[in-house]
Amino acid sequence: MPTDNEGAILHLAAAGVSVLIDATGGQLPAIVHWGDQLPALTAEEARKMVEASVPVAGSSTIDVPPRPGLLPGQDSGWMGRPGLRGSFDGVGWSPKFQVHKVTFNDSPAIGFVAAEAGRVLITGTDDAHRLRLDLTLELLPAGLIRGRVELTNLCDETYTVEDVSLAFPIPGEATELLDFAGSHNFERVPQRGTLRTGTHLRENRKGRTGSDSAYILHAGTPGFGFGHGEIWAVHTAWSGNHHHFAERFFGDQLIGGGELLLPGEVRLSLGDIYQSPWIYASYGTGLDAVARRFHAHVRSRTFPVSADRPVTLNVWEAVYFDHEEEKLIALAERAALAGVERYVLDDGWFGSRRDDTSGLGDWVVSADVWPSGLHPLVGRVHEMGMQFGLWFEPEMVNPDSDVARAHPEWIMAARKDWPVESRNQQVLNLAVPEAYEHVKKQILALLAEYKLDYIKWDHNRDLIEAGNQQAGGRPAVHQQTLAFYALLEEIRSLHPDVEIESCSSGGARVDLGVLENTDRVWVSDNNDPHDRQTMLRWTTELLPPEYLGSHIASARSHTTGRRHDLAFRAGTAVFGHLGVEWDLGTASDDELDSLQRWISFYKQERRLLLAGDVVRMDGPDTNVVVHGVVGPDRSRAIFAQAALDSLYPDPAGRLRFRGLDAEARYEIVPIFPGYTPSGLLPPDWWGQPSASGRHIEGTSLRTTARNDVTFPGAVFSGSALEKVGVASPRIHPDQVVLYRLSRVACESQTRNAVP
Repeated sequence: MPTDNEGAILHLAAAGVSVLIDATGGQLPAIVHWGDQLPALTAEEARKMVEASVPVAGSSTIDVPPRPGLLPGQDSGWMGRPGLRGSFDGVGWSPKFQVHKVTFNDSPAIGFVAAEAGRVLITGTDDAHRLRLDLTLELLPAGLIRGRVELTNLCDETYTVEDVSLAFPIPGEATELLDFAGSHNFERVPQRGTLRTGTHLRENRKGRTGSDSAYILHAGTPGFGFGHGEIWAVHTAWSGNHHHFAERFFGDQLIGGGELLLPGEVRLSLGDIYQSPWIYASYGTGLDAVARRFHAHVRSRTFPVSADRPVTLNVWEAVYFDHEEEKLIALAERAALAGVERYVLDDGWFGSRRDDTSGLGDWVVSADVWPSGLHPLVGRVHEMGMQFGLWFEPEMVNPDSDVARAHPEWIMAARKDWPVESRNQQVLNLAVPEAYEHVKKQILALLAEYKLDYIKWDHNRDLIEAGNQQAGGRPAVHQQTLAFYALLEEIRSLHPDVEIESCSSGGARVDLGVLENTDRVWVSDNNDPHDRQTMLRWTTELLPPEYLGSHIASARSHTTGRRHDLAFRAGTAVFGHLGVEWDLGTASDDELDSLQRWISFYKQERRLLLAGDVVRMDGPDTNVVVHGVVGPDRSRAIFAQAALDSLYPDPAGRLRFRGLDAEARYEIVPIFPGYTPSGLLPPDWWGQPSASGRHIEGTSLRTTARNDVTFPGAVFSGSALEKVGVASPRIHPDQVVLYRLSRVACESQTRNAVP
């Protein structure tokens, strides 16, 4: 029987995924298999699989590279990207770790362990007994793997950590890469490429997740899509500087990630610990399967959000800095009549903040604008049955602010001079205890005085030259990120019922690290539905729709200048946490009536829209976007078909719907909560339209019709809807059609049934 420090072979399986881990021989662990769930293995079968994964048994020639582990290093002969980089002033830069203990769910793991989801902890020290390494690898119930490293200095010398990155093996057939780029107002732009020899490295040095972050790095079989192809993916759950990488070295392929540390940023004295962020790894057939594992994990968190999320009005694009009590109360009253359930007062309520040049960082209600405080507005909002939320940007200051004048040493800077300004802002160093306490005290005072239900937490600039002045300008992004997390956690512990949104110039802080203490992300400052179709489509690769702020804006987009019908704006926004970003005081009665109908539809369907399984369809025309949500029991679904440009051929090809019960029959009906789309020419299977009990002659609805127009639709099997599909309607560009699919209970109800 092997002894404890001889380690174990572990086969863990959950949700259709297996991971086979070799943690034997006192060496750091290696993953032998990560992918489709394997059948039950015997100890002998597992041992043979491990042996078969070693390139050349007993070989010491450098021409045959070793099998890389989760934290590969040169001590084993690995000459690719190392998992750990650091040194004691240049000494000990290639440590050789000896594993002393392997546990599974806190019990010793010896020999062979076969189990469902659980946590493996590998503990060891380097050959000089100067460093302790604790490597955690966890298979979660959703089939996600996550891992992280804790590194402890055991000696009196200072150890400088340069990089800690976990690497997950992928098979040779995974030769196509997908990650993301983007910018402010157009986040999460997908980009594909081929995995070649060498390293594909995406670094983010902005001090926050970034609008152009890699987001998730996927490697898959060529041509993989939403519903097909094997895919292996990683996500670095960290809101500061970070990286993702894919590497091919000889016959090995790896993907991984970690925190990006600046020079000298993490220096460990005796007993100090560096803990890396969690690196998440997801496997599936098709991008939807990869996403669904992330969604299941987020939905299983300690404080999940409800699918009954309140419809939110944010007043930024309605008033900007023009805060007038009478106007804002009137806006609240109009919003309540439309069915809004949460009212959020954005930037401009505090200090001298009459524009973006002054007052940021002084979190005290402005007596000039609000002589009675916020009480009249907050009270009226609550009287009408709505929740009240408030905007903050706690990590930033204007140089023209009381806090910056009183404490210039709290500004993050690499030298005596402050960094270049961005948005008239500098960054407040929350790693300075006095600065941290100042911000916390001001926020808690407002939470004590007003009944706040919601905080919109913004972060509007990159961390340029983000040093700690009180430490000679030493880099401090790592400390700033930890302080930000700590502040969120402290506020939530004192006010657990207050929801917090992560906003950062729109969608520049969207990751699983920030989601541990927030309840929503702002996808983008760009509410243009044409662009939002793409951004929502790809943001759901990591987060489920109930976490995505998705607002109906004014007819002319404030960011792009384009004009869109309310039906397209609303038909796009309902596939997220619905809100309104629009000066309703300028809306016509007809627009308000239509908005009310859309909000009513959303309330009726939000438990499906926000709790269902996300389905995104592949198609031959990128200008036709088809997506939807399917209920967990497959009884109901809502899909959308959007045309983003003039189409050729026109109408588009057949509509197909995935994710349904193949054997069941579904009634599929087009639905119009507000208005029918511009230029609509319905296909024959929709049947004859009717309105208010009368039929509409002909099949062309060339003019906009009210939402009491209905079509009978038809019944098809789930298999037919996926494999054959149905004819598409003709619609103008930037229009959307929604479809409701309902499982038919019995054969007698299958009107117009098609096999």
